Amino acid sequence: MRPDSEPCAVYVQSNQRDGNQLLCFRTSPNGVLWGPGPIATGGAGDGTAHLASQGSLALTGDGRRLLVTDAGSDDVSLFAVDGDGPEAMGTTAVGSAPKSVTEHDGLVYVLNTGDPSVCGLRLGAGGLEPITGSTRPLEAGSDPAQVGFSPDGSTLVVTQRMADAIVSYPVGADGRLGEPRTRSSSGRTPYGFAFTDDGTLLVVEAFGAAEGRAATSSYATAGDEVTPVSASVPNGRSEICWAVVSDDNRYLYTTNFADSGVSRYAIGDDGSLTLDDPAAAVGIDGHSGLRDEDLSADGRFLYALDADSRQVFGWSVGANGTLSAIGSWGGLPPTAAGLAAA
Repeated sequence: MRPDSEPCAVYVQSNQRDGNQLLCFRTSPNGVLWGPGPIATGGAGDGTAHLASQGSLALTGDGRRLLVTDAGSDDVSLFAVDGDGPEAMGTTAVGSAPKSVTEHDGLVYVLNTGDPSVCGLRLGAGGLEPITGSTRPLEAGSDPAQVGFSPDGSTLVVTQRMADAIVSYPVGADGRLGEPRTRSSSGRTPYGFAFTDDGTLLVVEAFGAAEGRAATSSYATAGDEVTPVSASVPNGRSEICWAVVSDDNRYLYTTNFADSGVSRYAIGDDGSLTLDDPAAAVGIDGHSGLRDEDLSADGRFLYALDADSRQVFGWSVGANGTLSAIGSWGGLPPTAAGLAAA
């Protein structure tokens, strides 16, 4: 079968100031990619390498739409991705320097880092519609990193790097947020996070980019309450960035920017964390740049963006969470950011 007849499965944004682009990689049954094919988002990136974001683009839960933050033009682009190829559906203004986006059952929240603030939108047949009164300011100087919904959509979570805090909001039936709860992070510089299906929150901690100090903590969630389970489990690596949970909820994969390693943690039934393998996979050994990652929808493949080498790396996922390299694919601009896998 010709590569251009295969479906798009991995998406990255170019983040270019003179016109942001959605970069679409096509895939094959064995996880090998072709591309990237560029499509204009209609917005602009901020033109910087290493966009300080977690979740700068995200697929909706039903896999039919893709959301892309345009940090340079203060809007979010929407794509339909359930046809032969991505189809642009327009942009919606959200706030200053949006860099993270999340969706649950048609409700979308965007993290604006210039304000900083979060704001809500509804996803309809015609695109995105802002929710009146949904914008909530965040603490000035808190340096928010990521916004995300709990699995049931009842809680919205924001990590704050400079404040060393995790903020959680109850989500009302009208899509507006209730009063926030703020708790101190177990470790310094909480960055990206992921949830297990039963609501365990897993947060990576960069410890101010200190060498060898990277760690991950787990938290039990009940409504908007966040309670530590495992506090700052180190992996011996540096500049940890992103977190993604395996399809069976048994493993957590984290990327380490400074040394291109992917670490694997085992997740206990009680939400506790154990370091399983500090170097379960490596992009380019000793080379910085590995950051944004995602698993394919069927959980069979893990993909990660190496921003410095301008490549996407791929691994197949084994029965016991092992990772086996399947290839790497280049052609990305130096400003490339974000990764979402279908």
